[in-house]
Amino acid sequence: MKITDVQTVLLSGPSTADPFFLEARQWRSVALIEIQCDTAQTGVGETYAGYFCPEVVPAIVEFYRPILIGADPMDIHTLVRRMVQCAAYWARVGLGPAVQAGIEAALWDLKGKLLGLPVYQLLGGRHHERLPAYATGGISNWPMDRLKQKIDFYLGLGFRGFKIGAGFYDAERRAEVPAPSLSAIVEQEASKAEALRAHIGPDVAMIMDGHMGNPLGEAWSLQTARAVLRALEPYDLLFYEEPLPYTDPWGYAELRQSTSIPIAGGECLSTLEEFRHYAELGSFSVAQPDAAWSGGLSEFLKIAQLFHARKQRIATHSWGAGVAQMQNLHAGFAAPNTLILEIPPAAGPLHTELWGDSLVMRDGYVLPPETPGLGVHLTDALKARYPFVPGTGEFNSVPGKLLTT
Repeated sequence: MKITDVQTVLLSGPSTADPFFLEARQWRSVALIEIQCDTAQTGVGETYAGYFCPEVVPAIVEFYRPILIGADPMDIHTLVRRMVQCAAYWARVGLGPAVQAGIEAALWDLKGKLLGLPVYQLLGGRHHERLPAYATGGISNWPMDRLKQKIDFYLGLGFRGFKIGAGFYDAERRAEVPAPSLSAIVEQEASKAEALRAHIGPDVAMIMDGHMGNPLGEAWSLQTARAVLRALEPYDLLFYEEPLPYTDPWGYAELRQSTSIPIAGGECLSTLEEFRHYAELGSFSVAQPDAAWSGGLSEFLKIAQLFHARKQRIATHSWGAGVAQMQNLHAGFAAPNTLILEIPPAAGPLHTELWGDSLVMRDGYVLPPETPGLGVHLTDALKARYPFVPGTGEFNSVPGKLLTT
């Protein structure tokens, strides 16, 4: 059995069907990798790099393509080792491992289809009968009544947990609601948490997200993050995600020691070695690897084991499209210490048309998929419906490069 072709598929389409998220972000771009073998089976994987910089992904896939053509698709560990070794100088972290994650996922999907097994079984078997899920909500919509409507919408979809971002986003002005001082930031976040906890009651999991300490404006300092988390302690957060930039793992460690709220992070760390630095410093209470970014499913499980050995949990990060979602779902079921899964509520067509019936949620819990491989389907019809539109990758707007979609 040999690999006969490796191709990148770029798509663009609606970011989501969530009307509240659409107030801030209407489009998404997707980078998928297809691997074909001489049995006519095709494996599909996704790199989360396609959400941010899709135009660069095909060139990196082409760099790795000669390693794969003619090789045995069942020998995944050898192929991953060769990709890592070949690009060791420039791909030690960042885009190299992120694109490798998509390629490796396509190999696992192909192997699962050939053997008739879901990928989590190939990764050592599942550790959970079901896993709780939370609705990933992005921005905090303004005003507060609008945010409450958003949470009610998520609970109406069957979720028993949700995550919202720091700050407030005013859709009419297409700008953040100002909080010009430390006291204003603290008041804004505390009053939000207080109102939401009163609205939802004690039994719904609430997560807040600092977006790398840069909610909608300048990055938070350690002083700001410490003051915000101190004010949030009465409101029973499941965890607080990314209160600081990733340039300050020491600040994460210090912050974690100063609050009772579990500190989470890791979504843009791309390798085990990056996570190891944070683990050894004690920076995270909950680690958040992404199987479409953090080097792949195998690397994800090494990261999970790193924190499991320290009696700490992981929570999947997953805001890629439908294939990335399924990569994280399989990795979450294969990891022994998964706390919760991140799920896009009211998912858009670039989620649902790719995962089909494979993602099943009941009573706020995701069930392990039974479909061979990742449980995804990429058809020519889907490719035709969502042709790639250059410039639909997400970035932080700055003068000279403003986000308009």
